[in-house]
Amino acid sequence: MDWETLGPALSQAAGETVYMVLITLVAGGFFGLLIGLGLYLTRSGNLLGNRGVFTILNLLINLIRPVPFIIFLVALGPLTRFVTGRTIGIEAFTFAMCIMASVVFARLVEQNLVTIDPGVVEAARAMGASPLRIVRTLLIPEALAPLVLGYTFLFVVVLDMSAIGGYLGAGGLGDFAIVHGYQQYNWAVTFVVVVIIVVVVQLVQVLGNALAKRALRR
Repeated sequence: MDWETLGPALSQAAGETVYMVLITLVAGGFFGLLIGLGLYLTRSGNLLGNRGVFTILNLLINLIRPVPFIIFLVALGPLTRFVTGRTIGIEAFTFAMCIMASVVFARLVEQNLVTIDPGVVEAARAMGASPLRIVRTLLIPEALAPLVLGYTFLFVVVLDMSAIGGYLGAGGLGDFAIVHGYQQYNWAVTFVVVVIIVVVVQLVQVLGNALAKRALRR
């Protein structure tokens, strides 16, 4: 392998992947948390029970989440063009990743919140705590450990999505492995990219497990 030539290309691809993943994790984590909280709070009989809002949010997630990401990219084209001004490139691809990540994390947030003992929430309501205070001081702290693990899982999902960035001209490690590895029959290049991704995922998983364990001890 000629790493004098491939090295700069690999560095650029890694930078593109970091760009896509970081933005998606921030945006997807934030909006996913809000949507997940909205799903939980608007459930029938819950703090802000609202059948209409819950139905809309639930239907939105059920419509988007099952769609394979590469098909979702194509279907989202008109909205992507409206928001980013184009349908190809790293910005357009990252926009689509943010939407999918938000939906995925929203469902994880909801699933973790519904495991909290309803009696604890009712006790807080009986003591006069506002919905915002219950969310801030009860729901989030109680579900913190599984939420951390869910966010760790989201990282793996986002990294997986970024691997097909080449289809929209977004680059990234996946595109590097295909262009410089698979298409050139250079399996060593593909192997190096796989090792990089596996190592990164393992490090993030170890960090996520450690943070979740620490949250459980609080």
